[in-house]
Amino acid sequence: MSKTAIFPGSFAPFTVGHQSIVDRALPLFDKIIIAIGINGEKNQYFSIEERMNWIESVYKNNPKIEVKRYEGLTVDFCKKENANYILRGLRDSHDFKFEKNIAQMNKELNATIETIFIITPPEISHISSSIIRDIIKNGGDVSKFIPKEIDL
Repeated sequence: MSKTAIFPGSFAPFTVGHQSIVDRALPLFDKIIIAIGINGEKNQYFSIEERMNWIESVYKNNPKIEVKRYEGLTVDFCKKENANYILRGLRDSHDFKFEKNIAQMNKELNATIETIFIITPPEISHISSSIIRDIIKNGGDVSKFIPKEIDL
């Protein structure tokens, strides 16, 4: 049986932190689907197409990576994609508390899905998409916080 993981998020934008999680998870899985969740209640600064294109450019030479969009529950998307794993990154204890509750709820919704946590390296644990967006909105240079393939 193929080991497929879903790495869900808004990825607005995709950062070197996200890239680190995916790159370190690659040896564990046969396929990783980077799944951009569509939330109608959130006003996204970047379009879904921009975000998909950025991530595809980062992994254009890696056949183990797919980029898809989805709506609804992540566990339902996992079932649709025949994925039994959800991949999540943890920067700090606050992330763990938040993500642990979601993982436990997902396990209640679908007992066959396991959440795998990967710790962000300390040197990039301060990076978040919301901070990067704020820097962009204020004209700052974010080049060291996003993969080199992404040109903002």
